Formats: sequence, structure tokens, C-alpha cells
Amino acid sequence: MAESLTRYLFGRELYVASAGVRPGALDPFAVSVMDEMGLDISKHKPHTFEFLEDSSFDLIISLSPEAHHRALEFTRTMAVDVEYWPTLDPSDMAGSREQTLEAYRAVRDSLMQRIKAKLDWRAMGSL
Repeated sequence: MAESLTRYLFGRELYVASAGVRPGALDPFAVSVMDEMGLDISKHKPHTFEFLEDSSFDLIISLSPEAHHRALEFTRTMAVDVEYWPTLDPSDMAGSREQTLEAYRAVRDSLMQRIKAKLDWRAMGSL
């Protein structure tokens, strides 16, 4: 979700790539809540740090303790900033489909706010 949101906000102004700790499948709830914003992530292929096409990053943001540890390990010989944004894992949500979707929406919306703040996003035409 974070990669798609960043691309949505900044287009080609920034190079952005996402990676996880373990290879996995695309989460259908993430696809649904991103689709609500008109963002199609259905063709995204989740991958790990080892499969990143580039390792020249200025900033790496991790969302879980395990990912943060992995990011620090990945960058120990690089001049790159690494930040940890504690984020609840919405896939751990128990409850109805609507409760689960609400958890994913909360993560999506929180990520959007944090990305805007961190990367100093300004809407077109705003001062």
C-alpha cells in the first residue's frame, strides 16, 4: 500500500520500491481498500529485500519490528536513513469482513498521512 500511495502522490518525482521480510501473496483486502481510492495494486508482485532491483535508496521506512531489523541489516554498509513507523498488521484483525476492511483502511489512511508529512507533499496549486 505504501508504495502505491507514494507513487500516487509523487508520480515519477521519486523512485520507490517495496519489499517484505518474507515472500508472500498479494493481500486481497489491501487490493480492495486501494481500489476504493482508484489505485489498482492487483498486479503487484510482493518480494523481499534480496529481490530489489536497486539498492540505492536515500530512505528506507519499515513498518514492523521484523522488517526494521531486516532493513538495518540490509543497509549496514550503506549511507541511507532507516526509519521505523510502527504499524499494526491489519491481516491480524479478527472480526467480520467489514471490520477487517476498516483495519486496512485505517492503515492505508495512516500511511497516506505519514507519507505526506515525511516527504513534504503539497497538493497541486497549494502554497
